[in-house]
Amino acid sequence: MTFRLSRRKFLTATATAGAASTMGGFFMPSISRAADRPVITHGVQSGDVTANTACIWGRADRASKMVTEIATTEGFKNSVRIPHMNVVPQRDLAGKLTLQDLPAGQDIFYKIHFENLDDGRASSEPLIGHFRTAPAAKRNIRFGWSGDTAGQGWGIDEDRGGMKTYATVTKHNPDFFIHSGDTIYADGPFEKQAKMPDGDVWKNITSEHTGKVAETIDEFRGNYKYNMLDKNVLEFNRMMPVYYQWDDHEVLNNWYPGEMLTGDDRYSEKSVSLLASRANRAFREMLPITEFDTEPGRVYRKVSYGPSLEIFFLDMRTYRGPNDANDSPVPTNDTDFLGRTQIEWLKRSLLNSKATWKVIAADMPIGMIVYDDWKSKSTFENLANGDGAPKGRELEIVELLRFIKSAKINNTVWLTADVHYTAAHYYDPNKAQFQDFEPFWEFVSGPLHAGTFGPQDMDNTFGPQVKFTKHPSKEQGINLPPSFGMQFFGLVDIDADTEQFRVSLRDVADEELYTVTLDPVYS
Repeated sequence: MTFRLSRRKFLTATATAGAASTMGGFFMPSISRAADRPVITHGVQSGDVTANTACIWGRADRASKMVTEIATTEGFKNSVRIPHMNVVPQRDLAGKLTLQDLPAGQDIFYKIHFENLDDGRASSEPLIGHFRTAPAAKRNIRFGWSGDTAGQGWGIDEDRGGMKTYATVTKHNPDFFIHSGDTIYADGPFEKQAKMPDGDVWKNITSEHTGKVAETIDEFRGNYKYNMLDKNVLEFNRMMPVYYQWDDHEVLNNWYPGEMLTGDDRYSEKSVSLLASRANRAFREMLPITEFDTEPGRVYRKVSYGPSLEIFFLDMRTYRGPNDANDSPVPTNDTDFLGRTQIEWLKRSLLNSKATWKVIAADMPIGMIVYDDWKSKSTFENLANGDGAPKGRELEIVELLRFIKSAKINNTVWLTADVHYTAAHYYDPNKAQFQDFEPFWEFVSGPLHAGTFGPQDMDNTFGPQVKFTKHPSKEQGINLPPSFGMQFFGLVDIDADTEQFRVSLRDVADEELYTVTLDPVYS
């Protein structure tokens, strides 16, 4: 549902300096039977915020009316009440509303409650959320990114503080956050307990949909609802907008279109394409993501965030060819990674961008070798395929990097996650096998809350130089639980005056592990 605001007086009101964690404005539900009142089940969320638009989300425990109020002050002075929308079982009782004609560069507060379909006096307690619209003029910008939530059997252990990295990010009050994919682990059921490397026991909260791999639409939805049982995630969602990407675990590990699960007895449904369709629907129902009428289900998109920043969110799953030997010397349908349509969209969008910084938000790193078949190392899940001249999926990146250089597109930075450790890579054509590109940086961060791995072997095709990395040691082993502290996220600060781009790689304890400041290049 889309709602267009009128230019009412409140839209020009002075915003608060920042969102406080103690937002007020709660009201008591009307007197009625408690059993008649709906309940907000999984908090509120906002996402895909631009200068003038935003998407907000809420979910009730029954069919009901979702009622929304928005304002530019947390006291909701001169607020606007939005006509209700009904939430229904067909969409799992989730309501998603797109707001238009918002004021740029403004703190916006929204209040959601649900009313009984038959008796409007029977209403839920409201919940208040906050987002900040993109600026029209230059100002300081802060945002974060990471990926990988609730993976490898490490779910919500309340005795250990739950998903604590989300709380650490929230303390920084960023303008927005990019979730780089693996928003759920649909293929990773939870046990009630998991033994940790030090012999201690991790105790998971479990739910009805976390005991098996996800195949049905309800099971995919259930994985999103599980993550929203965590108090840190709920507060994170309430306080800032999130731009979501997807990677493999929203469906299943290392998936590609057309794959058949003939050798996996966990799945009664063998068509990965059908599973991906269900997963995409759940992804869009349970997260605040804008819809494209011309291409339902599309994940790749761009967001302009004022004169200093534009972000291009990629989809490295939906349009790829099979995970094969990845060694074709020429492009074929099997060498697709982004796919022709997305490649051309990205080139056009970069060429037309007027922003100083162009952030390419990828769901996988460029130069890390990630195998599909780890035992034989004969098939590849990523585009990197080993040292040497470009081939296979790397040919798409050749085309893209060559275009960026020839079109004189300055200040591109790649941000990604996926590999469950953090790193800073500088791609240097003087160190590369393919050299027809301008140097650029790639920053890797994650997991938010999952097992920690690494490091991956690097492929010299595009000359990545590892400037920093943090991952488990050989002695520590792999799949370290979140309680071992190696949970990572990144922060970016763009200065309004200098437009310098400062990157800070941090851990769950908020220790700054690595930082670098990039100076803008003006043509």
